[in-house]
Amino acid sequence: MKHARLLSLLIACCALPVQAANTPAAAPVPAPAPAPAPAAGAAAADDKPVAVVNGVPVPSMYANFIRQNRQKRNMPPEALTNEAIKEGAVTAELLAQDALKKHLDKDPMVAVALQFQKTELLGRAAVEDYLRTHPISEDTLKTEYEKAKARAGTTEYRAEHILVGSEKEANEIIAKLGSGKKSKFEDLAKKSSKDSSAGNGGDLGWVLPSNLVPEFAQAMVGLKKGQVSKTPVQTRFGWHILRLEDTRKLDFPEYDKVKNRIAGELQQQEIGKLVKELATTAKVE
Repeated sequence: MKHARLLSLLIACCALPVQAANTPAAAPVPAPAPAPAPAAGAAAADDKPVAVVNGVPVPSMYANFIRQNRQKRNMPPEALTNEAIKEGAVTAELLAQDALKKHLDKDPMVAVALQFQKTELLGRAAVEDYLRTHPISEDTLKTEYEKAKARAGTTEYRAEHILVGSEKEANEIIAKLGSGKKSKFEDLAKKSSKDSSAGNGGDLGWVLPSNLVPEFAQAMVGLKKGQVSKTPVQTRFGWHILRLEDTRKLDFPEYDKVKNRIAGELQQQEIGKLVKELATTAKVE
């Protein structure tokens, strides 16, 4: 099993409770922790300007920002040379000076955009400060890893399903399936299923029971390979007819391969706590 897919399976099992989607599948990989905001006084640490444009010094930190931005955008090496970075900083300053001459900073839209960027940057700084003062310990990471591993279990399931709106329609499809032949199941899924997997013949790929709504998971693990559910399975999404294609042993990734991803998920939880605390004491009208 490729580690990329295992990582997504792990994250789906750890930390935050899984919210079932319309198609029973792994939860999305969490977003990475916010990029560090520049520390207060960082610009003053290296006060030699990268250039002086019309008498205005361009701080060296501007060059750092440009380099980081280009690296995130995967720009080619020639765009990351010192000369190219300096040219970018000078160009930005030239355009900014031209905008000020034309009083574009007084334009309402520009003024609001500038204020928003300031607000966003301060928010990132607040998050970075909070994470710095609420570090995730190694013990916590290992505990979350073990919990995720336990929730994942030892078996993956290759499942297919047909989702319809009523029990009557589901029973009619079960009657048509008869022996549960794979080709016939796929044809009926493409024709009748309301789920996004219909185009794939109802194929959900390899899934873990812990990532599915309980009713669906319970029915799935009770099937034998090639077997179709004899009765419809009701969930909050509708009525399902299930078919189990195959099972295999779950090759769960080692701790060192996923601890950074777990840390990112836990950091997102910490950020959520911060926002909740702030919202509790704030006056929002």
